[in-house]
Amino acid sequence: MRILLVEDTHDVGEAIVRRFEAVGHTVDWEPHGDAASEILDFTEFDLVILDVMLPGLDGFEILRRLRQRSNAVPVLMLTARSEVDDRVSALDLGADDYLIKPFDFRELEARARVLMRRRSGEATNLVVCGDIVLDRANRTVRVGKREVQLKRREISLLEILASKPGRVFGKDELLDQLFGFDEAAGANAIELYIGRLRKKLEGAKAHIVTVRHIGYKLVSDAEH
Repeated sequence: MRILLVEDTHDVGEAIVRRFEAVGHTVDWEPHGDAASEILDFTEFDLVILDVMLPGLDGFEILRRLRQRSNAVPVLMLTARSEVDDRVSALDLGADDYLIKPFDFRELEARARVLMRRRSGEATNLVVCGDIVLDRANRTVRVGKREVQLKRREISLLEILASKPGRVFGKDELLDQLFGFDEAAGANAIELYIGRLRKKLEGAKAHIVTVRHIGYKLVSDAEH
């Protein structure tokens, strides 16, 4: 999934990016409040991790503007201030969750999974299509009883497709979710990853369908 991290403390931001990219997520990191607000005007994300204290616009103002535009992207606030009033203000402005610094990175990852799971309407970390089961927490994939070894970006691609079976995802949409601003990738990259994923999922009771000139979808054999 694609995440926007808005954090001006370098070591914290670097650690968060490293943790989420290691499990296959695409992370765009912006340390300045004004620039982050502009990015949110024209780019869609699956999750925003938003620090409160920032140069330029603070996290509260970014959140206020985001919700004024009716943007419902899940927002996880980070704050070094533990006062109840700050937490209440964040929630009332439209934050979905918050963490007080310093925090355990495992808790950050777990809270992020909950928010992304809630957005896709799932009750657990398991994403299922046919006999394909993807565990978001452990980043593992099984086809029936067989464990399938996927690289991190292949898992992310499968997660996107399997979270909404039958929905067609265009190449540009998949590019936006799989690659950040600093990563150069063309439409051929999507074809390459789709080909690899199909090969590794051979024998599954669900398969990736190409919708000509539009994109790709994952469908369960039971739907045919």
